[in-house]
Amino acid sequence: MASDTHMDPMDLKVKELLKEAQLDYSPATTKRIDDVVSSIKEAINKIPEDLKVTADVAPGFVRDIGADKVDFKFKKPKSIEIGGSYSYGCVAKPDVNIDLFVRLPKECFLEKDYLNYRYHAKRFLYLCIMKKYLKYSSFAQKVEWSTFQNEARKPILVVYPAMELLDIPGFSIRIIPTATSLFSVSKLKLERHNLRVSESPQDGVLQATPMYNSSILEDMFVEDHAEFIRKTFSGWKELGEALVLLKVWARQRSSIYAHDCLSGYLISVIMAHLATKAGRNNINNSMSVMEIFRVTLTFIVNKIPLNVSFPTLQLLDEATLALRCIDTCNDGGFDEIFMTKVDFPAKFDYCLRLNLRGNAKVYASGFCLDNECWRLYEQKVLSLLQRGLGERVKFVRVMWRNCASECNIEEGLSKFDREPLLIGVSISSIKEAFKELVVGPVAENKDEALEFRKFWGDKAELRVLRDTIRECTYWQCDPMGKHLIMKRITEYVLLRHLSLSKENIMHVVDQLDFSLLQANKDPTSSVKSLLDAFDVLSKRLRVLNDIPLKISSVQPLDSAFRCTSVCPPQSHPLAYESSVGMRIKKLGPAPACIQPLEVMIQLEGSGNWPMDDIAIEKTKSAFLLRIGESLQKQWGMSFTATEDDVDVFLSGYAFRLRILHERSLSLSKRRTGSDPVKRVSSTDKYLFIRGQHSSMINAIELLVAHLFLKPLPFYVPCSRITGFLRFLRLLSDYDWTFSALIVDINGDLTKDDEKGINENFLSSRKAYGEDASNVNPAMFLATSYDKASEFWTRSSPSSSELRRLAAYARSSSNLLTKLILHDQLDSFRWECLFRTPLNNYDAVILLHRDKLPYPQRLLFPSELNQGRQVVRGNASKTFSPFMSCGNTKGSLEELKDRLLVDYEPLRCFIEELEKEFPNMFKLWYDSLGGDAIGLTWGRDGLKKRGRVDIGDEEREVLDALKTVGEVGKGFVRSVHLLKAPRLK
Repeated sequence: MASDTHMDPMDLKVKELLKEAQLDYSPATTKRIDDVVSSIKEAINKIPEDLKVTADVAPGFVRDIGADKVDFKFKKPKSIEIGGSYSYGCVAKPDVNIDLFVRLPKECFLEKDYLNYRYHAKRFLYLCIMKKYLKYSSFAQKVEWSTFQNEARKPILVVYPAMELLDIPGFSIRIIPTATSLFSVSKLKLERHNLRVSESPQDGVLQATPMYNSSILEDMFVEDHAEFIRKTFSGWKELGEALVLLKVWARQRSSIYAHDCLSGYLISVIMAHLATKAGRNNINNSMSVMEIFRVTLTFIVNKIPLNVSFPTLQLLDEATLALRCIDTCNDGGFDEIFMTKVDFPAKFDYCLRLNLRGNAKVYASGFCLDNECWRLYEQKVLSLLQRGLGERVKFVRVMWRNCASECNIEEGLSKFDREPLLIGVSISSIKEAFKELVVGPVAENKDEALEFRKFWGDKAELRVLRDTIRECTYWQCDPMGKHLIMKRITEYVLLRHLSLSKENIMHVVDQLDFSLLQANKDPTSSVKSLLDAFDVLSKRLRVLNDIPLKISSVQPLDSAFRCTSVCPPQSHPLAYESSVGMRIKKLGPAPACIQPLEVMIQLEGSGNWPMDDIAIEKTKSAFLLRIGESLQKQWGMSFTATEDDVDVFLSGYAFRLRILHERSLSLSKRRTGSDPVKRVSSTDKYLFIRGQHSSMINAIELLVAHLFLKPLPFYVPCSRITGFLRFLRLLSDYDWTFSALIVDINGDLTKDDEKGINENFLSSRKAYGEDASNVNPAMFLATSYDKASEFWTRSSPSSSELRRLAAYARSSSNLLTKLILHDQLDSFRWECLFRTPLNNYDAVILLHRDKLPYPQRLLFPSELNQGRQVVRGNASKTFSPFMSCGNTKGSLEELKDRLLVDYEPLRCFIEELEKEFPNMFKLWYDSLGGDAIGLTWGRDGLKKRGRVDIGDEEREVLDALKTVGEVGKGFVRSVHLLKAPRLK
């Protein structure tokens, strides 16, 4: 057998996963489990024989299932045996549940108790007697109700032992009644009708009750099936390990690991079938664990009928995606298959919840007919949404988990509606989802047209399309509201056909839209005017003929051109050409600042460029100045120039011109040994240049791009909230210390390229030895044009910053998941996703909001009512974020001269503080428009002394914070000390 050092990476990871997931079957563990089981058996055996049991033990339950003739005398179980995965060594943590099969005695039942829910009633009454004796036993910490496969008519008991069972948190025993040989199988054939009391015949024919009959048959054969599985798995190590892996895979996928789709039991049944049936595509004892895993998934994909049910279709889809991960992802898709949580919030593009608590219409026809009322309601909702959404959706998943552990089932089934009904919707395509017009049948087809109008009601209308009159529905909306079309359709359909109130329909779709607005308006509405302005600028630059070298290309660098800017620029009334007539009195108040947008230009080739880097930069500056003068001369465009930048004004925007010259990248060439610009397409070239000015914002764009380029084990996200959640989980869960993240923008990276990137990554880590706490770059992002992660994250984030980012991302993803899944209507809770609690810091600096250059960007004004206020400062009178144009006596050009381009007082303040206190504290701030700065004390912050007096330390801290206030005088509102270094 190969040693671990020569094992395939996938096999190594699987081996470690199995160590974590498998239950330790040591003598100590098995003895304590056996002791608990023995205690349960003893308690049950103490129940008196012939104890009279009547409906009064659980009147509500008996009433709600509609049973009659339920009295019996208690008899001890025929047997009590351990079953399930524990009996053949395949328990998968963390859900350590041991099934205890209690065979119901035949003496408690009559021959025809399979009729009219008598069996279910007696089954439950039998458990009620057991619960009464178990809950007062010394070994039981608590005894609670649960259900078998979420079936309310088949409760089970869950016993939590009082003793701590080694290192197995949440360990429990599930007591499951069985009905071996209780009734004649022929009486329970699926075509038979066995509910003669609660259902009336239709058209003179009694309807079959296949679901009801199957419910009883399941109890009759569960022991036989369990024994078949146990014999198949016993002694077959690889088969058992593959079962554990399949359970891990399924549990990560909450939409299929559910009562109506897949369970650990069903997985074991499928595997036992494949292992005992001869055939080329089945399991044999020469296979490895992962080969068995793959064969099982392949069987699910190829052999399960497509028309079984909608959840089964999703099971086939998940199995298909898992096989695709094995074939296409790194390390055989280990992380995607076993480590990635594919739950409702991350899987589906839209989620909504229906609050049906106390809604009597759900069970108006009875709680339990052939099927249970909750399952019938699931099917009704699914049918409505499938019809209403049509080709817009790929999948609709409807789930209603009914039984909570605290339910007192004896009182009846009306409390089974406490949990909301959960709906997940996967979009087929953005194009389909955002369609405003739904085209229905031709009006001449009266039956279909009538059915269409019956479904859509007042939303149905006639339209002439291609000389044909058709029934249609039209969902008109503005461009920003297209993502709400699905919500509007869903809400309309559910309100119309289920008579729900809007308050009971909770969509998760637009709760974060507030963060994309500025002054309650859509800032992206100006994108067209920006792109039009850039197009004009590009054409003008290309035709300039009075500069030494012609301009060969113009590329947009700023994220605003790609619609990924957090704060898209708005056109400014003073940033127009002089030829654009404008009356000053009509301008009104205007922003005092304007944000420049970077544009890269490339000049035609020339051999006359200097060789020195500094001289190159000076030559660039001269070129830019000449370009600005030429634009002003030919088209009346204003421009401003500094030693480093030239900004030109056009159509309300400021464009910052930068020149790309390949010789200026020589430093990069010397570092990597190759010329990166020659290796990339023109599309990628400007991304490479942006890396020269790298920031965390650039890295975020790459991470988001990765989610869309490599979406497995998901599909590409088609909604903003789902994409946001997946981003948070990627940032928080990715193993940045030991793994490089490869972002293949153009899909052209080869295996050799990836091998080289991983070698670069390992080389970058080896330089730090065993100290992985301060590696650089902490976030290794590799692309086809940057295989050594030189440009994106070399300077930021540091290891400590990345750890803090990951912690915030994890906290936010957990909160977002809870908001999607649970009943949270409070807008403040959603806002908390973007609010960093100020008490996370050791000290806080609050800024004057009216001194921020772009106050409209401030999402949440900061206030602090804790800690010690050290500084309080007045606002400066020398700056206002707005200028009054109408009352100014000067000319338009004088107003333009007052316009501040790229004015960032926060950035300047931060630089001054970092220069004044290089090691004392770390600064955390929102560079896009926040009014608070957090401080955390550095390790080497205070002056080093032998014995430090507490009073001296406090004075040093207070003096430092007072200096902070002095540095930011006029800008700083207050400074607060929350935690001193020693207390931290």
